[in-house]
Formats: sequence, C-alpha cells, structure tokens
Amino acid sequence: MKKTLYALSLLLPMLAQAETLYMAGDSTMAFKPVKDHPENGWGMPFSLFFNESVKVENRAMNGRSTRTFIEEGRWGSIEKSLQPGDFVVIQFGHNDESEKKKDRYTPPEQYKANLARFIRETRAKGATPLLMSPITRRYFKEDGTIKHTHPYAPLSREVAKEEKVDFIDMEAITREHFQQQGDENSALRFLHIPPDTHPNYPNGVRDDTHLNQLGAREVAQLALREMKKMGHPLAKKLREPEAKHLTFSY
Repeated sequence: MKKTLYALSLLLPMLAQAETLYMAGDSTMAFKPVKDHPENGWGMPFSLFFNESVKVENRAMNGRSTRTFIEEGRWGSIEKSLQPGDFVVIQFGHNDESEKKKDRYTPPEQYKANLARFIRETRAKGATPLLMSPITRRYFKEDGTIKHTHPYAPLSREVAKEEKVDFIDMEAITREHFQQQGDENSALRFLHIPPDTHPNYPNGVRDDTHLNQLGAREVAQLALREMKKMGHPLAKKLREPEAKHLTFSY
C-alpha cells in the first residue's frame, strides 16, 4: 500500500504539469481510421514527437472550414478545455476557399475573422496559438513548378502579421519541398494507389491533396524543423531518443 501511494505521489505532479497541444484543422491534419489508410493527416506522426509532458489532442476533422469548425461546436469544445500553458496549432484553408462547396465555403473576410478569433480566444485562456497556412496541393505545371492553388494562404499570412502570432508558412514550405522532389517522386508522398493493390481502394485512387504515411511524416518533420528554427517552446518538449539511436548518422 505504501509503495502504491509513493508511486502515485511521483506520478501526480507529472500529470499536473502536463500541457495539452490541441490541433485544429481539416483533413490534411486529421487522424485517419484504418479504413482510410494509407491516407494520413500530418498531425498523426506529429503527435508522436513529444514526451510525456505534452498530451496531444488532434481535433482536426475532414471537410471542415473555419466556419463549420465553429458552427459544429468543435472550436467551442477546444476553447472550453484550454488551460494556461496549453498550445493550439491552427491550420485551415482547403475547405474555406472551396467556393463551389457551399456547405463549407467561408468568405475571405470571415475566414480572417475566424482565424483571429481562434488566436485571441486561445490567448485569453493563457494558452499559446501557432498559426499555419494550409499545406500545398500537388499540381505540377509544364515548367516543373507546382501551381499556387491556395488563394487563402496570403490571408493567413495577413492574420499572422495583424495578430502578431507565431506563424509557419506551410503552404510555401511544402510547395518547395515537393517541387524539389519532382512530379514522379512527390507522387509517392500522396494518396496515389493503382487499382487492385490495396483493399481500401480496390479501384485505385489518384489524390493530390491528401498525404500517405510517408508524405505525412515528411510534412510533420517540416513543421517541427520550423518550430525549432523559431525557438518555439514545443520544440523543447520532444521525446528523448534511445541511446543506440545516437550512434546512428546520415
């Protein structure tokens, strides 16, 4: 009994000090069930980067814009749960800018206002927001460059400047990353599956918006790299590598 109480006395302070990292976004960030694999949101590998002092709550959801994320109560659920010291990564745009899809479309000014709301309400709770522009889509032009397909990416940059919030320009970073790989190699990072090769997609799929496991891991690593560059406090809460892994090099 005494040993159990002693163990609990050591564990409780660790639990009390744990901070929560909430991830608010769309399908490119979201958790994917096995039935959708090998599609992965980049938030899936990203959530495994941190030590026990950080609890990751990936609340990103397929098909959501800033507007529908609010209307469905998803943002309210995060805001109510926020505690001082928590973090919120915010990344929207894919669905907000889909003007033909009225169920999710968000006018530009409302998109900016919603992002600003997320940032301000996070700060009001003593938590730290981190804004990101949406990751690139993979549409190559004949000259070997990737098309700019995010008219709302500049709006996220404007909000970052206006709100003076930490910002990672994932649209530009991922576009450069996949552009350097070229059309053929970058396709290996997205949901490209020939027919009759995967039970989840018997007819095959060619999707240049959503990532597979490899693409998700690379995008998560790009996000972490930028967080390290800016000296973000989350970059100081990474898991400790195994001793033998320190003997490896690239």
